[in-house]
Amino acid sequence: MVKVILGKAGSGKTKQVIDMVNTAVTEESGSVVCIENGQTLRLSIQHSVKLVDISEYGMELSYDHLYAFVCGLYCGNYDITHIFVDGLYKVTGDDDNAKAPAFLEKLDAFSKSSGVKVTLTISDDIENATEELKKYF
Repeated sequence: MVKVILGKAGSGKTKQVIDMVNTAVTEESGSVVCIENGQTLRLSIQHSVKLVDISEYGMELSYDHLYAFVCGLYCGNYDITHIFVDGLYKVTGDDDNAKAPAFLEKLDAFSKSSGVKVTLTISDDIENATEELKKYF
């Protein structure tokens, strides 16, 4: 299952993700991972969450690299039950909303085969969302 939280900057997406992460870590039996670009969430989420600052890994940012990174995380820990990505466009370095649906479709297939839930935030106006993107709301 892939879920997207979409809204303009300042609309409360990150606060919503913080609440969801902290709930997931207490309610789910596996590991919870949160990926971001920077360290915005460091003081807001429980210490048992694996917080990943993608900028620390010196990799090229793209949708393909994020997908490979997510798969690599899962290969290293099959106990992961939920992955959160705060700021998809920041984490991928690409704010082209036309590319996001293909990535989400691929991620959804991974989610279904692995059983890992994925929740992402995207900073964009809901009016800019394509029909392909809307199915993940």
